[in-house]
Amino acid sequence: MPPVYTPFAMQLETLRAYLDTLGENIVDLRPMPDTGLAHDHVWIRRRNGADWVARLPKQSQMQLEPEANLVFQANCYQRASASGHTPELQAQLPIDATLPRGGLLVTAIHGRSSRLPEDLPGIAKALAAIHRLPLPVPAERPPLSSAVSPWQAMRDEIFSQARYFDTLSPDLLDATARRQIDTELAILDEDAVAVASIDAHRCLISFDAHPGNFLITPEGEAVLVDLEKCRYSHPGFDLAHASLYTSTTWDPASHAVLDIDSVLDFYRQWQSWLAADNPLVDAEALVATRRAMWLWSITWCAKWWNLHRRERDALVCGEDWSTSLSDPTLIAHVVGRVTHFLSTPIVARVVDETHQLQRHLTLNNFLCAGDHAR
Repeated sequence: MPPVYTPFAMQLETLRAYLDTLGENIVDLRPMPDTGLAHDHVWIRRRNGADWVARLPKQSQMQLEPEANLVFQANCYQRASASGHTPELQAQLPIDATLPRGGLLVTAIHGRSSRLPEDLPGIAKALAAIHRLPLPVPAERPPLSSAVSPWQAMRDEIFSQARYFDTLSPDLLDATARRQIDTELAILDEDAVAVASIDAHRCLISFDAHPGNFLITPEGEAVLVDLEKCRYSHPGFDLAHASLYTSTTWDPASHAVLDIDSVLDFYRQWQSWLAADNPLVDAEALVATRRAMWLWSITWCAKWWNLHRRERDALVCGEDWSTSLSDPTLIAHVVGRVTHFLSTPIVARVVDETHQLQRHLTLNNFLCAGDHAR
């Protein structure tokens, strides 16, 4: 009886056929657990050489057409890998009927999930290595974005997503939580000095640095494995994404609740890998980007809640949050996280933490504490 192929089984056969054209002697292709809303992953065990991972896009979070999305992600890996803390790009899978969004082959990383707070120093080191990379001249930055005003670009994203709040029921987002969020949205543009610093100082950032995207090697090095949103912007967005409550409790494998001291130590560890006079180390800018990153995350929750029940995009292009693209267990987890993050106690918790950090993370005491042992 002929085999019954599921779409993913057909993708595996296409992947194997492509690897054959590269002359690869493959021992095994192993589908990896479905843990993300943007990609399927396949571990490629190679007979000769280090293993690879195939990243097969489910969608483009950057809202790009399939070919542009692959080029964009390939550039993310090529540029960030110079840091020594990300996988290296090996090849690009062609787009065809079976792989309508193509895919990338990257070096597989043997490692465990991050454990917090013990792995925060390693994550700080990895992010600093990315942030220290030379900044290309403007003409060489595309296809990665390098907005004239990184702050305005972030603000535009936040307010574009914030319109979905009006679609949420009071059971999901009550009036108290909405008022707290609206207050924080209003604060965004209050500090003109911080905004000027953010726009004046940029570097390569991942914009997806939550702890679940890091693996820790047997040697103790942190490796950022998921690179699909890189841009030239302010590093404070990465530091926030690595240490906000909405990030550290997102992935079950790296779930942790950090106290204020752990967050402050993380920022200081990152600073210790940069020169003390590096203009990227600006406490006011770091606080402003932290508030903005949380607002981006919480408005994304509203957006996802509104869009995830839509049918799968039959044209297979751009952004697609349809639940049909992911394992039901993953969708149930995301539903739980979104519900939790929008709840009044958690909104209040993050707002309070931001204000505490604003009091503690002054420029002087931040720099004075920057000599933490590595």
